[in-house]
Amino acid sequence: MSQPPHARIADDIRRRIADGRLREGDRVPSTRQLARDWGVALATAAKALTLLAREGVVVAEPRVGTVVAKPRGRPVSARRPVAPGGDLTRERVVRAAIEIADADGFSELTMRAVADRVGAATMSLYRHVGGKDDLILLMIDAVVEEFPLPKVFPYGWRARLETSARLQWAAYRAHPWLVKATSLVRPLPSSNLIRHTEWAFAALEDTPIDAMTKMHVHTLLYSFVQGIAVNIEVERQAFAATGLTQNEWMDGQEDNLRTLFETGGYPAFSRVVDDLAGAFDLDLDRLFEFGLSALLDGLTTIIERRYTRFVVRRWRR
Repeated sequence: MSQPPHARIADDIRRRIADGRLREGDRVPSTRQLARDWGVALATAAKALTLLAREGVVVAEPRVGTVVAKPRGRPVSARRPVAPGGDLTRERVVRAAIEIADADGFSELTMRAVADRVGAATMSLYRHVGGKDDLILLMIDAVVEEFPLPKVFPYGWRARLETSARLQWAAYRAHPWLVKATSLVRPLPSSNLIRHTEWAFAALEDTPIDAMTKMHVHTLLYSFVQGIAVNIEVERQAFAATGLTQNEWMDGQEDNLRTLFETGGYPAFSRVVDDLAGAFDLDLDRLFEFGLSALLDGLTTIIERRYTRFVVRRWRR
């Protein structure tokens, strides 16, 4: 019985690894390249890479692509024995945890994984951190600290809020897992995140808006940054699961979209797509810039309207 196409593709990649044409850490062909080389659909090529990933033959590396994985059973070079009570420190535990979350995603972060990373017994970690919740809080503080707020305030509330938003975006960009570790509705008491809260309220202190509005402004700005940033982690997980880049996945949806448009039920959407003529590329950084400017413009209207009312009331007195 002949093998299905995705299995033949997977077998070919295994052979190339076995005979040394592909070595540990080398990028394997992308789904688009496999689809072109084998004359199959993108979904078939993605299925081959997904099969290999489940077997541990390949692994998705953020901002790199799908690469040949380290053979199972081989010791991980980044791990080394640590003498009990020796150079294992809180800082090293936190850094190892960040490295795991950066490389494998927040879901792969466990105390055992951190212990393996530093070459220590799992229980020895508890001499340096109180537990996983404590570790996560320390991780948040550490990565936010990589993008410190300036010691001198920029002039004006708008510039101050913009500065905070851009630094938060940079932190999410560098560490996509951060979006899963922070919550709008159940915020953790991270001292470095609270510095952004203090910064925002200090920026708004001389404006005429009341305390409730100040809280809404700060929360809205924070949720805007986080809301865009969540898609960084979603895309990373989707790529790891399917082997398809964002553009490759969209290419695979063209027939479905065309079928929808041909029903005539979405005329406005169809006209926009036609006008774009394929020129639109969802760039999260560009979307962040557009949204931040629009949000600050809207807040300016609100704050200036309150300021005008405040001045008029004082003048009438």
